[in-house]
Amino acid sequence: MMTLQQLTLQRGDQRLLEKTNLRIHTGWKVGLTGANGSGKSSLFQLLLGQLQADAGELSLSGMSRIAHMAQEVEALDLSALDYVMAGHQALQQVTEALKVAEKENDLDALAHLHGQYDLLQGYSKQAEAEQLLAGLGFEQDSFCRPVRQFSGGWRIRLSLARTLFMPSDLLLLDEPTNHLDLDATLWLEGWLRSYPGTLLLISHDRDFLDQVVTHLLHLENRQLTLYKGGYSDFEKQRAERLAQQQSLYEKQQREVAHMQDFIRRFKAKATKARQAQSRIKALERMEKIAPAHVDSPFHFSFPAADKMSDPLVVMREAELGYDTTPILAGVGFTLHPDQRIGLLGPNGAGKSTLIKSLVGDLSLIAGQRVTGEHLKIGYFAQHQLEALDAEASPLLHLQRLSPKESEQSLRNFLGGFGFQGDDALSLAGRFSGGEKARLALAMIAWQKPNLLLLDEPTNHLDLEMRHALTLALQSFTGAVLVVSHDRHLLTHTVDDYWLVADGQVCEFEEDLAAYEQWLKNRLTRQKKKTKTPAPMTTADFSSPGPVEKTDKKRERQLAAQRRQALQPLRQKVQKLEKELNQAQQQLAQTEAQMADPAIYQESHKDQLKTLVLQQAEQQAMLETLETEWLEQSEALETALNLLAQEPQ
Repeated sequence: MMTLQQLTLQRGDQRLLEKTNLRIHTGWKVGLTGANGSGKSSLFQLLLGQLQADAGELSLSGMSRIAHMAQEVEALDLSALDYVMAGHQALQQVTEALKVAEKENDLDALAHLHGQYDLLQGYSKQAEAEQLLAGLGFEQDSFCRPVRQFSGGWRIRLSLARTLFMPSDLLLLDEPTNHLDLDATLWLEGWLRSYPGTLLLISHDRDFLDQVVTHLLHLENRQLTLYKGGYSDFEKQRAERLAQQQSLYEKQQREVAHMQDFIRRFKAKATKARQAQSRIKALERMEKIAPAHVDSPFHFSFPAADKMSDPLVVMREAELGYDTTPILAGVGFTLHPDQRIGLLGPNGAGKSTLIKSLVGDLSLIAGQRVTGEHLKIGYFAQHQLEALDAEASPLLHLQRLSPKESEQSLRNFLGGFGFQGDDALSLAGRFSGGEKARLALAMIAWQKPNLLLLDEPTNHLDLEMRHALTLALQSFTGAVLVVSHDRHLLTHTVDDYWLVADGQVCEFEEDLAAYEQWLKNRLTRQKKKTKTPAPMTTADFSSPGPVEKTDKKRERQLAAQRRQALQPLRQKVQKLEKELNQAQQQLAQTEAQMADPAIYQESHKDQLKTLVLQQAEQQAMLETLETEWLEQSEALETALNLLAQEPQ
C-alpha cells in the first residue's frame, strides 16, 4: 500500500505538494494527471527516492521492487534483446555467475545456480523479452541490432520494453505512448491491464487512460485528489465537484459583499462600530473558496484559407517509396476540401511515406501527383520540431512568416497556443517537446492551409491542448489527413478511415474497434507463419461472432453534416468580431478627440456636446455587440464541445 500523510514537497521556491494525504492500495492501476509543471514527475522522483519530502511521511508497504521507465537511452553496443533482458538484474547476476562457474567447472556452484535460474523462470525469459519487443513494433530481425543503431523514438520503445520486463511491485510510467503508434498503444493497453502489480501512469491520452486505469489521481493546487474510474469518469465527477464549488463560492461572495456593505456604511458610526468590527473579524476568518477556473488556457482555430481548389490533390496509379524500392503500389485517390481521413495500418506499412509523398518531400517512383491551383499544405511531423530555430522566439518565428503584420496581432494569435506575455519572447531552444509542438502548430495555422497533413500531432501535447486541437480541427474548413495513436482525436475529427497495409491503400469502412480486431487477426496469421500475407478482405475488418451492426460510415457522414451545420454560427461570430473591432476603433477615435484639452474651450462647446452624445451611443453599441458576441461564441463553443463528446 502507498500512503502519504500530511506530505509537503518543495522544489526550489515552488511548493508542489502541501500537507496532502493519499492512500493507494496494492494492485490498483492509477492514472496521474495535472497541468504541466504541477509536480507529476517530481512525485515520481519522490517515490523513487530521488527527492525527499519537506514534511510529512511516505510509506510504500509491499512495494520494494519499483520499475521506472527511463526517458533517455545511451548509444550502446548491446543488442536490443540483451538490453531488454538486462532489466532483470537478478537474472543477469545468476547468468553471469553461471558463466564463471562453468569456466571454473565448479559443480556445486553450478547446481545451486541452476536451481536459482529455474526459480527465476530463466528458461522462458528470452521468449518473454522477444514478445515484448514484438508487441512494441520491433521486427524479429532487429532484435540483434545494437542499441546505438536505433533512432531516439525507437530507443524509448526499448526503454519501455526493458521496464516492462523488470520484475516489479510498483510500475511507474511517464508518457509511455508518446513514441508509439496506434498498434503498439493497443498492445500496451492489453499488457498493462494484465499487470499484477500496482501501476502509476502519467498520460495525456484519455482513451488509453480509460482502457487501463481503475482510478484517476489529479494534482491541482498542491493537493492530490483521487477519483474512482477512468478519465471519462474523472471528468464527470470533477465537473460536479467544481459546479458545487462554484455554487459555494458565489454564495460566499454574496455574504462577503453583504458584510463589506455593512462595514462601509456603519464603521464610522459609534452605535454600529462594534458590529462592524465583528464583521471585519468574520471576514478574516472566513475560508476563502477559490473560484472554479476550468477553462482551457488554449483557444485557437485554423483560419479559413484565402483560396480553395477542388480537388486539392489527385494521385493516379502511384508507386510510393524510397529510391527505386516501392512500399505502396497502385495508389489512386482524389482529395476534396471537405474530406477528413484517418490513416490506419501496422507500423512500417507506409503511412508516413504516403504523407511525405502528398507533401512533395518524397518523389513518386511511378504514377502521377496532380495538385490543385490553390493547394496550400499545412504539414506537421515530429522532425519539424527539431527544425525550429533554437535562437528565435515564437514571436520572431511568426514575424519571419509575416514581416508586415503588427506585433500585437501576432501576440494575440500566439496567446491562443499558450504563448502569452514573456513566453512569446522565450527562445525555442529552451522549450519542452510540448511547447515546440504548440509552436509548430501555431506556425501551420497562421499560414492558412487548405490541406492539413498531420503525422502524430498529439505527441508531447497535454490533455487541454489535445482538446483544443480537436475543437480546432472540427471547425477547419479544408481537408484533413491524420496519423495518430490518440483514438479520441481520431474519433472526433475524421469521417473516414483508410487502411495502409500489405503495399496497398484502401478504404476501411468500419471503426477503430474493428481495426483492433483486424490487427489481432493479422497477428494470428503471422503466428501461423504464413509466408505470403493474405489479401485484405471485408472479413478481416470485422470481428468474429455476434457484434452490434451499425452503419459507422453513415454516422461519420452525419457528424460531417453536423459540423457543416455549424458554419452559419461560425460566420455570425466572425461577422460580430469585425463589427466589434470597428466599434472599438470608432470609440477610440471619439475618446482621442475628447482627450484634446482644446475641445473644452467655449468656442467648441457644440462640438463637445456632439462628441459626448456620440461617445454614449458608441459605448451602448459596443456593449450590445459584446453581449451578442459573447452569446454567439458561447453557443458555438457549446455546440463544438457537444460534438466532441458525441460517439462516432
